[in-house]
Amino acid sequence: MEKAKRKRWLSAAIYAIVLIGISVGLVYLLHCLEAHFDISKAEYALTAYLVVFGITLAGNASIIVPVYIHVAIMMAAASQWDPILIALIASVAGTIGEITGYYAGYLGKKIIVSESTPGYNRVVGWVNRYGLLAIFLLSLQPILPFDIAGLVAGASKMPLWKFLLPCWAGRFPKYILLCYFGFGIPYLFPSWF
Repeated sequence: MEKAKRKRWLSAAIYAIVLIGISVGLVYLLHCLEAHFDISKAEYALTAYLVVFGITLAGNASIIVPVYIHVAIMMAAASQWDPILIALIASVAGTIGEITGYYAGYLGKKIIVSESTPGYNRVVGWVNRYGLLAIFLLSLQPILPFDIAGLVAGASKMPLWKFLLPCWAGRFPKYILLCYFGFGIPYLFPSWF
């Protein structure tokens, strides 16, 4: 049991390091492209916002498969443009993307997940006991896969708006923190940029 825990934490740490590395690489790439093509950030800001929206939507629409590449893209974009706006766009897109998990649970959770899925019974207990607060806290934290909460909310026939509101409320502050970390990347490696 202890060995499995250590392996999970090591995997999570490696995953976080890879995401940070991708973010730093993307920020560096943006700076190089800006200098090489002599264009200003304002010229492609709308495209960047749309990319953040699309990638975050797609990443959160996947069920059970943790696809966090949108975090690296979001952090890189926040280093160049308004971090609050990037966090708002990403949180709205991420919340909309979670509708897939909700409806998978609503239409039949047995197709997607079984009770043997790690953490499933724990999330069921939290959502049944604490309702909207559980959805908010699960959305706020970065470790447990939130898809299970969507499946549980859908399977329990929770109204969609009662699922989406705390989902967004948890994602927005989490994404603000991540965006401000991304905003600080050029200051962490000033000689690179």
